[in-house]
Amino acid sequence: MHTLSYESKASKPLSTVEMEKLLEEARANNNKQDITGCLIYYMGTFMQVLEGEKEIIEALYAKIKKDERHTNVQMFSNDSIDLRTFPNWGMAYYPIDQNNTSKAEFEQFKRNLMLLSDLTFPNNPTALTFWKRMKFLISSPPDIF
Repeated sequence: MHTLSYESKASKPLSTVEMEKLLEEARANNNKQDITGCLIYYMGTFMQVLEGEKEIIEALYAKIKKDERHTNVQMFSNDSIDLRTFPNWGMAYYPIDQNNTSKAEFEQFKRNLMLLSDLTFPNNPTALTFWKRMKFLISSPPDIF
C-alpha cells in the first residue's frame, strides 16, 4: 500500500460546476482502482493525498502532472503504508467559492477542515504532512475580506 501528497496551482480558476465534473470523473476512476484520499481546492490551490497500490498511485500522479488544469505540481510526501488514513473515502472534497463566500462561511469552512483533521487518525508521515500543509493553506483568508 502506498500514499503520496502533492500541491499544485490551478492553471485557471475552476467554477463549482467544473470542480464537480472533475470530482465525478475522479471518484469513478478512483473507485475502479481502489484509490482513496482527500482533495482540497482553495484560492486556486489543489492539495491532495492519495492512497492505494504504489504503481497505480504513481501512474495517477504522473497523469496529474500532465493535466492542463494543474501548474507547478509539487509532491511533498511519498510513503509506503500499512493502513489507509482515508479508508472509506472515495475522494473527500471541501468546496469554497471565494467569489461567493461571506466571512462567516469562510470561518465555517476552516472549522470544518480543522475538525476533519482532528477526526482522522493520520498513521503515516504523508497524512500528517498533508494536514499540516492544509492548516497553513487555510490560515490565509480569501482576498475578498
